[in-house]
Amino acid sequence: MIEKKKNSHIQEESEKVILVGIITPAQNETKVAEYLDELAFLAETAGAITCKKFTQRLEHAHARTYIGSGKIEEIKAYIEAQEIKTVIFDDELSPSQLRNLEKNLDCKIIDRTNLILDIFARRAKTAYAKTQVELAQYQYMLPRLTRLWTHLERQRGGKGIGMNGPGETQLETDRRIILEKIARLKEQLKKIDRQMSAQRSNRGSLVRLALVGYTNVGKSTLMNTMAKTEVFAENKLFATLDTTVRKVVIENLPFLLTDTVGFIRKLPHQLVESFKSTLDEVREADVLLHVVDIAHPNFEDHIQVVQKTLQEIGAGDKPIFMVFNKIDAYTYTPKDEYDLTEKTRANYTLDELKDEWTAQNKDMPAIFISAKNKTNINKLRTDVYTMIAEIHAGRWSL
Repeated sequence: MIEKKKNSHIQEESEKVILVGIITPAQNETKVAEYLDELAFLAETAGAITCKKFTQRLEHAHARTYIGSGKIEEIKAYIEAQEIKTVIFDDELSPSQLRNLEKNLDCKIIDRTNLILDIFARRAKTAYAKTQVELAQYQYMLPRLTRLWTHLERQRGGKGIGMNGPGETQLETDRRIILEKIARLKEQLKKIDRQMSAQRSNRGSLVRLALVGYTNVGKSTLMNTMAKTEVFAENKLFATLDTTVRKVVIENLPFLLTDTVGFIRKLPHQLVESFKSTLDEVREADVLLHVVDIAHPNFEDHIQVVQKTLQEIGAGDKPIFMVFNKIDAYTYTPKDEYDLTEKTRANYTLDELKDEWTAQNKDMPAIFISAKNKTNINKLRTDVYTMIAEIHAGRWSL
């Protein structure tokens, strides 16, 4: 986990880390650079400062150490020179990879999954969210016990009352304890799931809209604007974990608006499973408002990640209304008239981007807004009102 130290002035000093990713035929150099930028943002959210990013070009990750021996030596020299104590890898590492990397680099090794789980643990506020995260952490921890525990060879057994028998290794004891904790947490979540299911069924026949999207796209800000409430919003990844449901009324027409946890590339499967009930809000919604950060240079990739995640949780067939947010932050680079290279996404004006999206997605309604500056919010409210009215009349479809 990311640690924070305190000096004599009681000020927190951010932990220094380095990041590591690999360039493969499946993800080119540009993609890996973007992934590592996102990993740096995750690390910052967890309270760390990224000092350097390392990449290596490979056909595939090394089975034993993820990266090659030469790159390991290069990283080791850097962490010794700069007194770095933590290295974060941009993929989920196997137990053997974690063990071998810690042995070779002689420092703390964290993978992307562990980092996301750490952030979720920090962000969880309610008992329900804390239980979900704790379950995901134990599920992640279980296959990695041989790395986490240093007392593997000690025996419980021998002579004395209650100590007769063949004995049990500490590893087996720890595995049994964790399995028992996982079983208990699953039972707790089942009870809460039943309570939340009952709550959803008691909401009556109100139309349900759910905000979905990549993390940090402005869903909570939009929720505050639409529902005129104060849901915590911050420019950090996974600022909110708990599902928030608010009753909203537009022109005397009420509906329920739900703010859900943000999605992210390589979302740990343990979290998808443990946040099942939270994601039920998405599955049971009548319409999904897919919020997109239009100012992000790779927003198209984020759309694909969200669409893939929706498919994975069984909500891929839900009607979707696209909400392109943060138009106030959108920037572009005009092409020089003598530049004969092909126009890229960075060269499009906002109006050109709107026209292109509309032309390519004629059957999917969309709006371009700024939740922060409340630009086009009245138009969004009008569109939502029309949608809800048509749902009540049984006419709205995509």
